[in-house]
Amino acid sequence: MDQGIWATWYDLEPGDEDRFLGWLHGEYLPYLKQIPGHAWVAHYRNVGPGAALANYHDVAGHSPTDIGTGSQFVILVGAPSTHTFIKPFVLDRPLPHGFSEMLAHRKGLRTAILCEEARIDGPAAHTRLPGSTPAPAIQFGSFRIRTVEEEFDLARWYAQYRFPVMAQLPGVVMTRKFLCSVGWAKHAVLYEFESLEARTKQFEEPHESLVMDPKEWTGRIVRTTVHTPGSPVVGDRLWPPVG
Repeated sequence: MDQGIWATWYDLEPGDEDRFLGWLHGEYLPYLKQIPGHAWVAHYRNVGPGAALANYHDVAGHSPTDIGTGSQFVILVGAPSTHTFIKPFVLDRPLPHGFSEMLAHRKGLRTAILCEEARIDGPAAHTRLPGSTPAPAIQFGSFRIRTVEEEFDLARWYAQYRFPVMAQLPGVVMTRKFLCSVGWAKHAVLYEFESLEARTKQFEEPHESLVMDPKEWTGRIVRTTVHTPGSPVVGDRLWPPVG
């Protein structure tokens, strides 16, 4: 029951991090979780791509800089539908006293509301109960495609290649493809892994490394994309705490 996701990317000034994250994890995220209709809330720190993705943005396109460039952290909220966040609109909801002032510490703020298009379980799906918080490690990308013609190729790539691969990789919990109801990007994909180590060993090194080769289907697809700042985020879950 979490086909809708509200995603918020942001940065923090170095001196704000300890105080802000203490408040976020102690007050704001529990507040979001208790709102009727919210199935789960998760918070991730972007640990940055590994070696295989170090030159990703040399081949992928770049979005405009006026959409919010934050990428250090991402908050994800799951709900049964995108309408959970729109009736009433989540950004119009009155906040408890002092919350607005604390949230103003976020820099480069960018938000999106996403509708699930497809999902597939991986071999580690048993570690995530239906409708529960996403896995301890994620890769979360959001982007547009340059042309309509290239979008047909993207759809084939996910259905015929990427999803079948993810269904078999050890350490993969779930893979989900989204379309954007609100926000700059049109497409988003959320990969969930048991750990960052599993992501690097099983996914990035043998598969994401193909983005650098334009002769590979994966490499061709990446060259048709225009990503949001910092995309894809490789995230380590901060809240709820792992373990």
